[in-house]
Parts: sequence; C-alpha cells; structure tokens
Amino acid sequence: MDDTWKHTALLVIDMQRDFVEEYGPLKVNGGKAIVPNVIEAVEIARKRGLLVIWVVREHDPQGRDVELFRRHLYSPAKPGPTSKGCRGAELVDGLVIKERDYKLVKTRFSAFFATHLHSLLRSNGIDHLVIAGVQTPNCIRQTVFDAVALDYQSVTVLVDATAASSPEVHQANIFDMKNIGATTPTLQEWSQADA
Repeated sequence: MDDTWKHTALLVIDMQRDFVEEYGPLKVNGGKAIVPNVIEAVEIARKRGLLVIWVVREHDPQGRDVELFRRHLYSPAKPGPTSKGCRGAELVDGLVIKERDYKLVKTRFSAFFATHLHSLLRSNGIDHLVIAGVQTPNCIRQTVFDAVALDYQSVTVLVDATAASSPEVHQANIFDMKNIGATTPTLQEWSQADA
C-alpha cells in the first residue's frame, strides 16, 4: 500500500434513505444516480486500506437537536427526517458499514461541527480526505470548507460520487470548492491515481 493511503480516509456523507430515496422528505434529486459510484468508491477505499467513515444524520425524533429552520418537520406524534431508529435514517440499499469502518453521527451540515471527527482523524494519522455523498451545497461543501480551514493536506471531492438538487447547483459548488484548494476528480480518475 502506498504510504499516502495510510493517511487517507473516505468520508461518505448522508447517503441515507430520507436524502436519497424517492419518498424521502429531504430527497436530493441527484442522490439516487450516484449510489453506484459511492458503492464503487467504498470498494476502492477498502482495497487501498483507507479508513471509511460513514457520516450520517440522526436526530432526536422530536427534533430537539435539529436546526431551527427544520423543526417544523418534527412533532411528538410523528418523527421527522433521519430520526434515530427510523427507516429514513438507514443507509440506502447497497451501502453497508463493515467492521473496520467507522460511523459518525452529526446533527448539522459539517461533519466537523460539534463532533469528534477532527480528533478521530488526527489520532489515526489521517491528513488526506476523500469525500462522497450528498448534498453538494450543504453537507459536502461545509465539511470541505472546515477540512481546509483545519489544514488537512488534501481534500478531494469525487465529482460523480457527490450530488445536489440540480447539476447547476452541483457544478457551482464544485467550482467554489476547487477555488479553496479541493481537488475534484471523477471516480475513475481517483481510482487510477497513485497516492
């Protein structure tokens, strides 16, 4: 294994039923289309020996830990989107957390905000990040901006293993992330790259 791969983690962000499936209350229109590429990215990461981190939203069913602008989606009578223990919080079919993987729960856009992600990565010698999942203008972008601010050596966004509500929104945010130093290869380009 190339030495850089030992210091690289794949973050798979919010590939949950409520964000990806047709019935999902927070459905990202491009989410379903990237599932095969996310599956392949995870397979490649595991073959390379990367730490795979599944970043998921799990909220209190009554929404007490959700952003103010989303609280109207929750009530004591009906759990809201990605409520802990509900079907909508599960990963979509084809994505499976395995024994060597790590699951990180977040309640905000950034995987770094109010979580122990930075500590986890540093304690495992990780300074290179590869990112897949949804949604580009929210959780992907915020996580990337925080990773750059925290001085990770490289931050890679797989352009065809991430998605937004429209191709235009996706591309605009990819452009912004490139401008702050993120690299944005396709899955094929990344899969063929040396570390």
